Amino acid sequence: MAAALKLISHKLCPYVQRAVIALTEKGVPFERIDIDLADKPDWFLKISPLGKVPVLLVQTEAGEAALFESNVICEYIEDTQGGAKLHPQDPLQRARHRAWMEFGSTILSELWGLETTDDPAVFETKRKAVAAKFAQVEKTLRAGPFFTGKDFSLVDAVFAPIYRYFDVFDQLIDLSVFADTPKVRAWREALAQRPSVRTAVGPDYPQLLHAFLVRHDAHMLKLAA
Repeated sequence: MAAALKLISHKLCPYVQRAVIALTEKGVPFERIDIDLADKPDWFLKISPLGKVPVLLVQTEAGEAALFESNVICEYIEDTQGGAKLHPQDPLQRARHRAWMEFGSTILSELWGLETTDDPAVFETKRKAVAAKFAQVEKTLRAGPFFTGKDFSLVDAVFAPIYRYFDVFDQLIDLSVFADTPKVRAWREALAQRPSVRTAVGPDYPQLLHAFLVRHDAHMLKLAA
């Protein structure tokens, strides 16, 4: 019998979205439990060494095991669940995919600074850094529609939540991040249409992200105004 899975989540977290997308692509039933990261429950702090989401709770014969770190969770889902393969079988290609998953995490780090800063100079530095990283991604993409072609992979699951940010940002301001990356733009559009990607967040995601920007007095909002 397949292990019962519970995913501890936050509605805005892009790392959670990776796991949700992977689980959905595999057709695996799971329970999603959203928590407030500003008021973390004690039970959560006991199972999350870093105090971060996602955490995947796996029911085993020995009891409930907690996995943390999104890429680790995605790899576990790939290794233990049926459905479509989300990683290449070739060791070299698999390692290459893992490297680009890590690269996606570096983009998220830059995006955090871009969306939370109230400093114009920091904002522009982060905007240029994000654009430069997507320029690097552009060089590795081929025919598409996904990262390596027709098959959806964990790299796609990592990048889809990144592009989702810009669905909200684009309503506020033209960041010109994708101006010179036509392959990236096409990849972004393909991911936006994927059912697993579309359902990885609730319908209130845009409003929640906008409220997050307001709480941080984001420079982006000042430019939009």
